[in-house]
Amino acid sequence: MQQWRQYPLLLPLLLGASIVAQPEPAGALEPDPGEERAIKACERQLCTAVLGRASSGPDLKCDVAKTWDRDTLKKGDSSSVSWGFGDARCAVDLNVSRAELIAALTRPKHVVKIPEHEVKCVVEQDGKPKPVMIKLAPKLEFKNGKADKIWINLNDIDGPTSVKATVTLAASLEDSLGIFHRSMVKSVNKFLHKRCDERYHADGRPKEADQETKSSGKGEAAKSAKPQEAKAGSGTGANKAGDKPGTLSADAK
Repeated sequence: MQQWRQYPLLLPLLLGASIVAQPEPAGALEPDPGEERAIKACERQLCTAVLGRASSGPDLKCDVAKTWDRDTLKKGDSSSVSWGFGDARCAVDLNVSRAELIAALTRPKHVVKIPEHEVKCVVEQDGKPKPVMIKLAPKLEFKNGKADKIWINLNDIDGPTSVKATVTLAASLEDSLGIFHRSMVKSVNKFLHKRCDERYHADGRPKEADQETKSSGKGEAAKSAKPQEAKAGSGTGANKAGDKPGTLSADAK
């Protein structure tokens, strides 16, 4: 499922694993204005832990939600599973042990078992929003600091029969046959070992702030240079065309 690649390490598992790929009717679900801000804050928490590698400190705790439109989620279709509903929005109160995360990144081999989480979703069916409740407890096996295997571990789902059937089938095929496994593992490792470093310093400061500061500094330097240039140009004041620098015109003598 391509949507896994858009979210931080564990958000794809808790928000995307059981989430469905869906169509966009008139009255499609509108993303909440605070969605991306909350996901960004969660991403920053996670990257701070990943880059700092300190086993002591607060656990990863995020209350996040995400809305998917049909076109985005439809990219997850395969020959085995396709989605025939509308947009979806899912929310989860994420809580992951920092010690477990750091162990996964620093030990030769480690298995991270995420406690069961309840994912609350709304899925459009025939143009109407339908509640879907999903319980899953993902498991990730790491080798030499990189994700090697992932299991969704869907424990329960409650919602419209057709939605339940599709999500259950997708989760089952993934855990048994690994139909989405390669993209999930790739997404997790790309986030952990590339994206965090691209976006944040080890102390959690966003690197985009560096660029803003640099751009602002260039602007201020340009502004301060202009008065000096003007002053330098007016040094001889009475010079006329053809006069030599530093000399007075005949009229001025």
